[in-house]
Amino acid sequence: MNIRIKPFEYKDGKTTCIGQVAWDESRVDPKPGIIINHAWGGLDGFAQDKAIQMAAIGYVGVCLDNYGDGATPESTDDKMALMGPLKEDRKALLKRLKAGYKAAQSLDMVDENAMAAMGFCFGGLCTLDMARAGLDLKAAVSYHGLLDAPDLPKKKIKADVLVCHGYDDPMADPDALRGVQDELAASGCDWTVMSFGNTKHAFMVPDADNDEMGLKYNEYAATQSWAATTDLLAKHFAMHGVDA
Repeated sequence: MNIRIKPFEYKDGKTTCIGQVAWDESRVDPKPGIIINHAWGGLDGFAQDKAIQMAAIGYVGVCLDNYGDGATPESTDDKMALMGPLKEDRKALLKRLKAGYKAAQSLDMVDENAMAAMGFCFGGLCTLDMARAGLDLKAAVSYHGLLDAPDLPKKKIKADVLVCHGYDDPMADPDALRGVQDELAASGCDWTVMSFGNTKHAFMVPDADNDEMGLKYNEYAATQSWAATTDLLAKHFAMHGVDA
């Protein structure tokens, strides 16, 4: 195994986005591309680590830069200043997500017909919006995501959707969780919701610990969510490259 990670650039209009791709160079043929949509802190080390983990199990991890210019805001105010406008203008957000999706498909090491996506917090919303837009994803996974649906034309959801969520998440409460379940049920897609008790926001992030904001790492929820994710990806990609 020889895992590499490198940046790649793509455009959304006049905005230059700087993504990161991780893959195992010892694997010659194109592999399934797993898009990672970052949280409100931008394309940071956490997102890159997830891409590397994807590469280690035989996929290509592709981190999108949904803020543009490789921005990684540090303060709460700076994070909100970048996330807020995209959260409010879901049409503009979808345009950026589609640009990233097409860029991911175009990478030499990616099989453009074998795509999936995952995302954390704001990235969970991004991932769900990609699925809602009818992008050709085999799977879409949201972890402690923002769950409200955009006011955009409904498309057929092609993805097998997995939502991993804390019941005590203050940023998307049980009513929001029920709402996304009703939405997914009405869509007719395959979907699963894992709701963890005594679990707050950012439960996948090991250093999350902020009672005031409701952020708290939860090892059990993180472990179970990741196991469900790898099982879902294996369901769709375990036979990738094997002739029928």
